[in-house]
Amino acid sequence: WQRAFLFCAFGATYLGAFQYWYQVNIFKKLFDVDKFTSQPWAEKAKDTEGLKSLAAQTAVDLTVLTLIYLPTFYIFKASVFGGSADPSMWVSQGIENYTNNFSKDEVDLVRVWLPADLVCFSVPLYLRLPVRHIVSFV
Repeated sequence: WQRAFLFCAFGATYLGAFQYWYQVNIFKKLFDVDKFTSQPWAEKAKDTEGLKSLAAQTAVDLTVLTLIYLPTFYIFKASVFGGSADPSMWVSQGIENYTNNFSKDEVDLVRVWLPADLVCFSVPLYLRLPVRHIVSFV
């Protein structure tokens, strides 16, 4: 149960709270998301400024996934599977695993999340996280 609870806590914290905070609240402040996401697909394809915003949101998200999500995931994983109660060991083991797996993880991250982000950041805001969570689940 402890392991299940920890992964639920990680999912709720990252997938729920953190993603909502930056992909909805912060992106609404940085980008004109409402105009672009409320347009029909044919209009989106002609909206140069909206497409630039879509590309910028995708670039920001891929950066967040690379620099925040992956290290946090590996540190969290080390806390669950590392066999140590020492948080400094979790951090060192997690960062070591992040570094060792970086090349493969980055290719996979871009392969999955680049096209997924283009969809996620094109749909209305109320669908943004549900679409993202479906991709994460699959």
